[in-house]
Amino acid sequence: MRVAIKSFEVEMDVKTNGIEFEVYDNDDNFLGDCFLTKTGLTWCEGKTRRKNGVKVSWREFIDWMNSDQ
Repeated sequence: MRVAIKSFEVEMDVKTNGIEFEVYDNDDNFLGDCFLTKTGLTWCEGKTRRKNGVKVSWREFIDWMNSDQ
């Protein structure tokens, strides 16, 4: 995978605009964008716009990462 920062609008804390990562597979095919904000993460597969992406709160993400699945 190749992950690149697309937009970095941060001072010390992640703010509302957050950080945007571009995600590519090993063949350099674009997979989507991942947005990290102070309220959680948003995954936008392919050319999906941010407002239509899959949103997950930090608590949901942490619970998922700590689960046995």
